[in-house]
Amino acid sequence: MHATVGMTLSLLKLRIGVAIAASALAGVAVARGPALAWWQLIGLALAILGASGAAGAFNHYYERDLDRLMQRTCKRPFASGAFKPSPWWPVAFLALLAISLGLASLSAGHVAAAYVFLGAFTYGIVYTVWLKRRSTWNVVGGLAGSFAVLAGAAAVDPAPQVVPTVLAVVLFMWTPPHFWSLAAAKGQDYAKAGIPMLPVVAPAHAWTMAILAHAIALLAISLVPLWFGEGLLYGLGAGTGGSYFVWRSIKLYREPSKSNAIANFLASLLQLALLVAGALLESVAGWVLS
Repeated sequence: MHATVGMTLSLLKLRIGVAIAASALAGVAVARGPALAWWQLIGLALAILGASGAAGAFNHYYERDLDRLMQRTCKRPFASGAFKPSPWWPVAFLALLAISLGLASLSAGHVAAAYVFLGAFTYGIVYTVWLKRRSTWNVVGGLAGSFAVLAGAAAVDPAPQVVPTVLAVVLFMWTPPHFWSLAAAKGQDYAKAGIPMLPVVAPAHAWTMAILAHAIALLAISLVPLWFGEGLLYGLGAGTGGSYFVWRSIKLYREPSKSNAIANFLASLLQLALLVAGALLESVAGWVLS
């Protein structure tokens, strides 16, 4: 039973789903408009978890041949043979996506549901089917997180707003250095599977500079919301996380070792966590003081 639950959690990529759902709640937090009811927040979070899970499960199913070649992924349910391929699996994933989109529409509105769909489509089709095996630009899968931020903001007000849009750009910019750092640490895996990640196909000075440039741009862009009303808590989260990621990226540029690549990967996760936490805490503080 415990093993089955673990495989199901792995199949749905719930750790990624939780991060994406948190990004959507950050979008709610920074959007200007009437507060959402508790059931709307729960409905939106569950909808994004479901849509993300459907896209993640399809990724496992579609990439089972590649996953078998990589030490990092060879124990995934389809790659390991624990789950057998069947045409009914994609049907089940589509059903989960449809249910999730319906829940998003009911709890957050049609515009938010459209963003949820775009996030799942980007990860499931644009990233998994189209780009991952073909291009170093396969890192655009990060748009899934960007669309989640926009979905959260659209739940508050369907009209576009500056701060949520900036946060969506930050999520998109964050993904390349995050995954390039992982690819640098797991380069042999990606090379064996024939996945053209930038650190696999480019010289060290090129991919380390790309990571550093993205880290610097991320720090600068993440501070833009301070000019549009975001306060101290957000600024501390964005500034601290972004500065640490830049520092780690400088160390990686100077010494492109596996240990520095892993440290940079972890620094990118910390940056995202502090950024989202800062946005959420800023919203809670504003609610308490109002």
